[in-house]
Amino acid sequence: MSRWVGKTVIGLTGNIGTGKSIVRQMLEHLGAMGIDADAISHQVIERGSSGYLPVVEYFGRYILSPDGEVDRSRLGHIVFSDPAALQMLESIIHPRVTEAVDRIIEGTITPVIVIEAIKLFEGTLGKDCSTTWVVKTSPEIQLRRLVDQRKMTEADARQRIEAQTPQELKISQADEVIDNSGSLDDTWQQVKKAWLKLFPNEERLAALRDSVFDAVKGSE
Repeated sequence: MSRWVGKTVIGLTGNIGTGKSIVRQMLEHLGAMGIDADAISHQVIERGSSGYLPVVEYFGRYILSPDGEVDRSRLGHIVFSDPAALQMLESIIHPRVTEAVDRIIEGTITPVIVIEAIKLFEGTLGKDCSTTWVVKTSPEIQLRRLVDQRKMTEADARQRIEAQTPQELKISQADEVIDNSGSLDDTWQQVKKAWLKLFPNEERLAALRDSVFDAVKGSE
């Protein structure tokens, strides 16, 4: 049971490059409202947002781009090579993200919500959810996705991967584990199976959604 009365809240996490967003989109297809906590974490340090000044005051104006916005690439180079700096950044961001997520959930009538958050367990959100899911894949696939899809250098990609909480630790805290190492169909079947554990009466509806999902994939 989540702390949000009347809501089933799925906490979705996994390390960088594992494919959390794909799983969130699948859950949205099944009827959940998606919240991208990682996108919110970017928004709270934008110029004019509540986290902007604390971040600039701590890390200095070096992290700013010419237009005055936080250059997340520069900030990333600092925090992913210094655990203390990363901890400070998270102490600024996490409370603000949690507050924003709380407002969104309280303001919606949708009964099922999925929160995608790379730091689900490191912050307070994890214990507030009805269930927690971890998306995993191999380090080799993570590296390839970061280099091919996000255009990171191999050195930067390895630094990001190594700076994160070990995948095994997240898995040990999860209610469900989705292995996103294979095909899209493999991942979809795992997501649907885990969904039906929560909502067994939706089996017929989930089967109908298979055909819609296949149609969407076919149009890509």
